[in-house]
Amino acid sequence: MANLQTLFVTFAPEKTRTMEQSQYYNEYEEHLKIELLKLCTSHGMLEGTLLASEDIDERWSSDYASHYMADSVSQINTFPAAAIAWAGYVGMAVAHRWDEDWEQYATEEYEALHGERGFDDMDEHIVQHVLGLELDSEEATKIEDMMRSCAHMAMTLIRREQVEGQSTKAFYIFARTAKVLYQIGAALELRRLGYRFEKVNMGDQPLYS
Repeated sequence: MANLQTLFVTFAPEKTRTMEQSQYYNEYEEHLKIELLKLCTSHGMLEGTLLASEDIDERWSSDYASHYMADSVSQINTFPAAAIAWAGYVGMAVAHRWDEDWEQYATEEYEALHGERGFDDMDEHIVQHVLGLELDSEEATKIEDMMRSCAHMAMTLIRREQVEGQSTKAFYIFARTAKVLYQIGAALELRRLGYRFEKVNMGDQPLYS
């Protein structure tokens, strides 16, 4: 089984994937999402539902994902937990901007989330300058602990896939992992801001309140 430390080094993406391959990555992504949702719920940080917004999801898929992958792939050999967890902080930042003033922040550049040391201290920059929390506050500590736990669970699930190092599969597994962490981070921030998932009698369409 490949060691996670040497799993992601170089990658040249394939232009096409078979339906079977796509299904495999989709199933991995869904399994990871379910496990992390359970984890966050068990810690009282979520309520069994992944709060989300099309705007927030679109920000990742249309722009931030490619920038994040460029940043993180070079870091994962040395700092695998950070390379995974930082996607969660990005999700929190986008969710916070979405709630604060999406018209203003909808086109905010990815690099605006970098800290003074770029990607390395992105987590602290987001917590302090986007979420508006003191780094030594109880709330910031809870977020850090939750992100660390999510990253370590993701690393465990990646190892179980027995991915060959420096492979196309390794890249796609990491890409799906970062996407899920982003979604989890967004959900955590939406809940922290007071959003809840409710059903109303309008064709049973779920709404946020």
